[in-house]
Amino acid sequence: MNSIQELKQVDICCGLAWGDEAKGKIVSQLAKSGKYDMICRWGGGNNAGHTIYIDGNKYKTHLIPGGVFYNIPSIIGPDCVVNQKGFIEEINYLKECGFNTDCIKISPRAHVISDTHIEEDIKLYRKQGSTAKGIAPCYRDKYARFGTLVKDVDFFKPYLWDEKLYGTILCEGAQGVWLDITQGNYPYTTSSTTLPYGACSLGFPPQLINTIYGAPKIYDTRAGNDTDFPPELHDDNELTIIGKAGHEIGTTTGRTRTVNWLNMDKLIKSINMTGSTNIIISKVDILREVNLFKLIHNKCIVPFDTLTDMTNYITSILQQNCKFVKQIIFSDSPEHLDIPN
Repeated sequence: MNSIQELKQVDICCGLAWGDEAKGKIVSQLAKSGKYDMICRWGGGNNAGHTIYIDGNKYKTHLIPGGVFYNIPSIIGPDCVVNQKGFIEEINYLKECGFNTDCIKISPRAHVISDTHIEEDIKLYRKQGSTAKGIAPCYRDKYARFGTLVKDVDFFKPYLWDEKLYGTILCEGAQGVWLDITQGNYPYTTSSTTLPYGACSLGFPPQLINTIYGAPKIYDTRAGNDTDFPPELHDDNELTIIGKAGHEIGTTTGRTRTVNWLNMDKLIKSINMTGSTNIIISKVDILREVNLFKLIHNKCIVPFDTLTDMTNYITSILQQNCKFVKQIIFSDSPEHLDIPN
């Protein structure tokens, strides 16, 4: 039975765009602070991908929360879906990298992705930009009420979470707002909720939520099909330069991401929809490197002479239009991030 008697506070990290917003970096830096007693993933499966740098070394995860890098209890939540083979591969990868995996637990209420789910995903859903990991068929079976729970598979029993929440926890999101099954550009979405309210599926009330870290990049990217990212964007020389400088390749799919200028109208909406309080805008170093400074606002491309002009503009617009925002940070490092307490 779920227990929150010892739970003090919940913070959340969510993506504010189409995924690939450096949530992994943010979670890693927050976990490193020593503030959190648990790191919890609330939805999705190994269709997500987080790239993390620690002491100059690069690591990639897909399902397992970022607390594992600091030996913090890392919980795969009840609204997640888990593929046994993918889970084993990730566990073995982390062990080979020298990390202790004993801190990893899975909710007994999470659902299991079968080989049949993956085969169906490859055949039917790939044209919609699916990662072909079996996610959509697994969620379909869950809501049709004939899925398989993690607790009913012998392999997972040593990893079962006791469903107790305690101390201060950080909830880690997968993908971004505009891939949400309800708010995204359907059907070019993921199959679960990516909005912060989804974190409450872990078993805590919203009253305990303190800080919501919202993560966009200083330019937009999208892996897979989406009418919001038309094919002609690939013909834009400046956007192509940014994509190459930013190494915009999907962590999970290996697909080249489509690049566009930061859409301020979408960003304002995603911040307000999620209630994000602390905005961390990453990859500022890429625009500095290529010396290209533009964004989209009120459906028009707005150019800037300098990066400072652009960041000042972003800060001003967000402060005027996003009433919950308390802090805006511009990050220009894949590893280091100065987040004041």
